[in-house]
Amino acid sequence: MPTILAIGFDPHTIPGFDPAPVAAGIEQGSKAFAELGLTEDLFLIDFEELDGRAQAKLVEKLGSRQYDAVLIGGGIRKGPGLLELFQTVVNLVHWHQPDAAIAFNESPSDSPDWVLKALEQKRKS
Repeated sequence: MPTILAIGFDPHTIPGFDPAPVAAGIEQGSKAFAELGLTEDLFLIDFEELDGRAQAKLVEKLGSRQYDAVLIGGGIRKGPGLLELFQTVVNLVHWHQPDAAIAFNESPSDSPDWVLKALEQKRKS
């Protein structure tokens, strides 16, 4: 059973943001992972911890087990002013999970589709 680490923002910690749609999408994506037989670990970054605490927690999470794929959520790469965080997350995944496929999504609900594509690309490489 493939193991997946999904990384994104905790929508409840983003100032001035309605968390409901994203939280529902995360829940929908998690259910779809389970239906596909994929084991998902969810790592949600607290927006208040962008001072380096989130990166330290991510390194700990990445070292906790081997993942077949790591999904980096759209909020991390799409948000204004988050390019440095996105670069850091990609590099941490690359350094600490070098054998994992890396996937990106359009929204939390399409995460399983993108993970399956990344796993297929890895299989073919």
